[in-house]
Parts: sequence; structure tokens; C-alpha cells
Amino acid sequence: MSVQKSTLIGDLARRTGTKINTIRFYEEIGLMPKAARTEAGRRTYAEVDFRRLSFIRHSRGLGFSIDEIRSLMALSDQPDQDCAEAAMIARRHLNSIEDRIARLKALQSQLTEIATSCAGGRAADCSIIEAIAGIGGASDPLAVGGTKLA
Repeated sequence: MSVQKSTLIGDLARRTGTKINTIRFYEEIGLMPKAARTEAGRRTYAEVDFRRLSFIRHSRGLGFSIDEIRSLMALSDQPDQDCAEAAMIARRHLNSIEDRIARLKALQSQLTEIATSCAGGRAADCSIIEAIAGIGGASDPLAVGGTKLA
């Protein structure tokens, strides 16, 4: 029989690089199970909690939403389930990232054009301010191809 060592919330926070308030938040929204408590009422965690929190942290680092993480963890909790749904979640997330990158590249191009258009002179005649304000026939600086970027 193995004895499972428990970890206090501060130690779990340090081990995973997660703020204590974030751990509490994950418990409140159900991503982390409610922690066991010592007789003094302090939260304690097992190795399984460390692994779960590490999964959450890594998922957040990859940009997955709370709902996507919840779905991935539900799949993880059913090891005999087909992982096709996990692949679908990852592909959908990848597509979203690719869309954001395309919009950011278009924004970068437009801002580069605006930022390099300045020939100096008075602020009242500044081509950068005019472009951002949409003065002088300039299109909406946040729209590219008819689509708002913000």
C-alpha cells in the first residue's frame, strides 16, 4: 500500500507556476476538483492534482479556452474513448489561431504603411493621424478586405 503525499496550495502553486488565486478559481469553475482540507482547513493536493493543473496550465499556454480544456479533460477522464474529438478540438483551435494570424499580418501591413508615410511637418498635417482617423479618403484602419480586425 502506498502512502500518497499531500501538497499545500502554496507548494502546488510554486511547482506549477500558477498563482494561488488562479488555482482557487479553477476549483470554483470545476476545472480542478475541490481540494481536500487539513484539520486546520488548509487545502491539500495529491500528485493527480499536480498533473491535472499542469495539463490546464499547458492548455492555457497553447491558447485553449476554458470550455475547450473542459472538453479535453472530459475526454482524458475516459481513456477508452476515441480521441477523434480531441483532434477536432485541436484542429478547430488551430484554425482560429491561423485566422487571427492572418488578421494580424494584414494589420501589420497596414500599420507599416501608415507608420512609414510620415514625411515630417506639423501635427495638424500629419499623414499618420489622418490615416488613423480615416481623413482624406483613407479606409478604416481596422478593416481589411471589408472585415473589421478588432
